[in-house]
Amino acid sequence: MRWSTILQQCYFLSVTCLLTALEAVPIDIDKTKVKGAQPVDSAKIEPPRRREKDTGLYYDEYLKQVIDVLETDNHFREKLQKADIEEIKSGRLSKELDLVSHHVRTKLDELKRQEVGRLRMLIKAKLDSLHDTGIDYHALLKQFDHLNHMNPDKFESTDLDMLIKAATSDLENYDKTRHEEFKKYEMMKEHERREYLKTLSEEKRKEEESKFEEMKKKHENHPKVNHPGSKDQLKEVWEEADGLDPNDFDPKTFFKLHDVNNDGFLDEQELEALFTKELEKVYDPKNEEDDMVEMEEERLRMREHVMNEVDSNKDRLVTLEEFLKATEKKEFLEPDSWETLDQQQFFTEEELKEYENLISLQENELKKKAGELQKQKEELQRQHDQLEAQKLEYHQVIQQMEQKKLQQELSPSVPGGESKFKPLI
Repeated sequence: MRWSTILQQCYFLSVTCLLTALEAVPIDIDKTKVKGAQPVDSAKIEPPRRREKDTGLYYDEYLKQVIDVLETDNHFREKLQKADIEEIKSGRLSKELDLVSHHVRTKLDELKRQEVGRLRMLIKAKLDSLHDTGIDYHALLKQFDHLNHMNPDKFESTDLDMLIKAATSDLENYDKTRHEEFKKYEMMKEHERREYLKTLSEEKRKEEESKFEEMKKKHENHPKVNHPGSKDQLKEVWEEADGLDPNDFDPKTFFKLHDVNNDGFLDEQELEALFTKELEKVYDPKNEEDDMVEMEEERLRMREHVMNEVDSNKDRLVTLEEFLKATEKKEFLEPDSWETLDQQQFFTEEELKEYENLISLQENELKKKAGELQKQKEELQRQHDQLEAQKLEYHQVIQQMEQKKLQQELSPSVPGGESKFKPLI
């Protein structure tokens, strides 16, 4: 079903953004995992980022469940089958929710209550970590724009409208955000490399520079990469991945073979799977010189290129008609050479310098906050020590009073004011 396919693309979006490290810059870097620490904004809750590529949006489970429930209603399913992409994205079909069965509405209500409960737990955990009880709880809930928080118990047409628009917006902004984060990742790598070189002697620095250039050349020495979406590239998949005779290559059969879910479209994930053979020519996780983060960026570039060439109506899905039409173009038979990432410059020296200045400012801000926290800790310790001293003084006074009282009880005085007992000489 087309509407379901469009929305479910969101599930598989990788939100493994390569975040910029804001703490003190480490010398070593894991090329496949880049962690980041953003300054904490006590008035904002960041949606949890998913770590695995196939989990998608932070509300993907809720989105998936809503779609599954709506598809069980015959009336709603029939309306959506006739809808075009613009009707789905605009949210005009949300009004059809009023016509679904009571059973479906009840299930949707329960799903929304569960999602609201999940978000409340997320907010509570955030507030607990900040030790701040003065933040507006409802203001934080408003930041989650995929549901209507004003009515937490009922799933209404507004909720469906918000869910579709949020998923569509996230989908459209995903590629741009991912490119920006990749650029930051590359600048961070270069920044760390240069910082590390500063710690070395001149002799060691020359050795490291020589090793760096050697690894760079080794990475660039790879077989020719076919132009993504060209006949040569698809025939290679046909032969090596599908195990078929290249002389029998047929675009229509190829399309049906790689339409994995048989929905009549090649979505972005199905397209990206076609580039694995090309990427393996350049990247090997066993090689120190090959960066797997760069491999995923290369895959993204290939998919974007093919979509721009083939997806004529820009709905992020390739139909059989669009695919066959693309195979008739001259570019399919005689494509230009494909420039891989190692042939491109990710950033300029000016951009790197600006990025390093930003890192420095953020590090100084973190140090300032750390200093303030240390002062608070010292003040709390001083107050604690003061209270302990007062407590000890109090106990000493109590003991003295009790001792004096005990002495009075053991040594009663006679009527003349003198003690009844006299010490022996």
